[in-house]
Amino acid sequence: MSITILGIQTFCLKGLAVATLLGLGLSGCGSTPEPEAMAPPPIQSEVEASPQPSEPLTAAIAPPDPTTEALLEAYLNQLQSQGWAANHQGTWIQSSQTLLGEHQGTLPLPAASLTKVATSLAALATYEPQHRFTTQVNTTGPIEHGILQGDLVIEGGEDPFFVWESAMTLGQSLQEKGIRTVAGNLVIVGPFYMNYESDPQIAGDLLAQGLNHQTWSAAAEAQYQTLPPGSLRPQIQIEGAIFTSETLPTQAQPLARYDSLPLVELLKRMNRYSNNWMADSLAETVGGARAVAQIAAARAGVPAAEIQLVNGSGLSEQNRMSPRAACALMLALSQMLQQHDLSLADVLAVVGEDQGILSDRPLPRYAALKSGTLSTVSALAGVLPTQTHGLVWMAILNDQGDVDVYRARQEQLLQIFLGRWGALSELPSPLRPRLPAPDIQPRISLQ
Repeated sequence: MSITILGIQTFCLKGLAVATLLGLGLSGCGSTPEPEAMAPPPIQSEVEASPQPSEPLTAAIAPPDPTTEALLEAYLNQLQSQGWAANHQGTWIQSSQTLLGEHQGTLPLPAASLTKVATSLAALATYEPQHRFTTQVNTTGPIEHGILQGDLVIEGGEDPFFVWESAMTLGQSLQEKGIRTVAGNLVIVGPFYMNYESDPQIAGDLLAQGLNHQTWSAAAEAQYQTLPPGSLRPQIQIEGAIFTSETLPTQAQPLARYDSLPLVELLKRMNRYSNNWMADSLAETVGGARAVAQIAAARAGVPAAEIQLVNGSGLSEQNRMSPRAACALMLALSQMLQQHDLSLADVLAVVGEDQGILSDRPLPRYAALKSGTLSTVSALAGVLPTQTHGLVWMAILNDQGDVDVYRARQEQLLQIFLGRWGALSELPSPLRPRLPAPDIQPRISLQ
């Protein structure tokens, strides 16, 4: 079904042992545990195709900020007093290249939907930000007096956000082309998805419904109401059956093409609403979860052992990453977007600016964040704009506890940070969206 838009013992945090890895510094209560190696070996071709950053993205060796360390110590003690052990928590806080504080910073913990940041990075490493997934519309006969004398053939192109509105606008364009009835069949070829359904038969059934307003469900009707007032209600009748095929009919001729939203906008919608289906779909387009992990680790400049994924969405506790890796992913994503004159705000929700799953949480205004939740897992990562430290990059991963408690303590900690470092009165330039409004639309062209 489519959507309308497209958690008392004190812990040592000072006098920390230092572990080194790729020349990066980290501190912890005693020695920070080293992550376990990933079970699958690296895919060499994927690593070679994903160059590491020329300089480390996460903080270099340096004594952490005593004030921040004290705040993290109080945070961990508070969780401990509520029954949630410190060895199930991980944090990493840095500004620019300065480590402000950390706890178990290199230990992979369940990442939940922070996985989507890795998926976003891997997708942008594979495709250009403006890449659009094309659904090609073909016919096998002429159009005579409003009747297509043949089959309507839909050649899928892995668009992860082809929904009711997409079918409706496509139907409008086909009617403009003169089609009222398809005398033949509706044939689905290749990876055509609709309303987050990847089964081509189901997707085809949904498309047939979307092309004819007389067969719309209540959900489809509701989505029609989101289109511009006065939009044509398409009425294209499929007289034949709905078939799937592995190959395009030899007699098929191009009629129209539907180009998806640009990739950056797909990622923005995926992350704002934490859409698991879209994330898994995009992960498959870049080679699957294993490829996403390899590409993301290479681009972020962290060991592969710190990003362990079995899917692209985060719907598994086997998806794990370290707090440091989560920060590195955010930094790498920001850097990659800047190369295309885009910002994190073009792919992540900005608190107070965007609607989405973070809208109801009392988080600091103007922070660009991604959250993650499983039954006993809560995670939060992103960037916090401040007066004292500029952009502060942070990751908090909580496991084996009460999600409501974890969320409340995350929110409290960020507000404490902001109280120390000063809030901004307006959205800073590095966190302003830059994708031009006309580009935030799918495109249909008749051929």
